[in-house]
Amino acid sequence: MNSPSLQMDDAVYERLNRLCQAGNELTREGRFDAAVTQFNDAWELVPEPKKDWEASTWILTAVGDCYFHLGDFKSARSVLEYAVRCPGGLGNPFIHLRLGQVMLESGEADRAADELMRAYMGAGKDIFAEDDPKYLAFLGTRAQL
Repeated sequence: MNSPSLQMDDAVYERLNRLCQAGNELTREGRFDAAVTQFNDAWELVPEPKKDWEASTWILTAVGDCYFHLGDFKSARSVLEYAVRCPGGLGNPFIHLRLGQVMLESGEADRAADELMRAYMGAGKDIFAEDDPKYLAFLGTRAQL
């Protein structure tokens, strides 16, 4: 967790935020490789220890989302598992959704069911609405929804 004395330099935060906004725009355009570059540049600006900053949570989540869309499930898993350890990461329905989807795509059905259930419990079935219905259908084979 961020301690009250842990504050990012305003100029660094503004630059980081601009890079993330550019990454978000590229993501909306479906340009996931280019978005990853922007988010990685933002990640480089996060002070050490990186896991202590809320900015790390949203940057890593965005990178993991891009890797998921690119079909790079190994990279997505690594980034999302780190995001879970950052402030607000554990229990974040979107992180658990993407992690569950990555696990399912990687053939880890039990872990996928656990992560997808965390997403479902945190945000309901609506969190699945924009993705392939197979993920919610899979969860329905493992739990009474």
